Amino acid sequence: MTTWAAVVIAGVGCYLLKLGGMSVPARVLDRPLVARVADLIPVALLSALVAVQVLAEGQALVADARLAGLGAAVLLLALRAPFLVVVFGSALVAALVRLV
Repeated sequence: MTTWAAVVIAGVGCYLLKLGGMSVPARVLDRPLVARVADLIPVALLSALVAVQVLAEGQALVADARLAGLGAAVLLLALRAPFLVVVFGSALVAALVRLV
């Protein structure tokens, strides 16, 4: 399978998934449980993406400077720091850990 075939198949799949989501009746979407789950899905997906990017290198789990940077970001977010302070602070911590 060529790369372009994979891209086209993925694009068609995404379109069909979107079309399927739009065809769900409104009475199903108005249920409280469905609304709660729909609100939590993006958080779960983003958390999984962050975990994979921070803790994985190939097929192995690693704990390196990225984990320290994530820890610094979590701490700064808990302290209600502005977004740019969180980004630069976590980058600084990760850089210092790599330097050491």
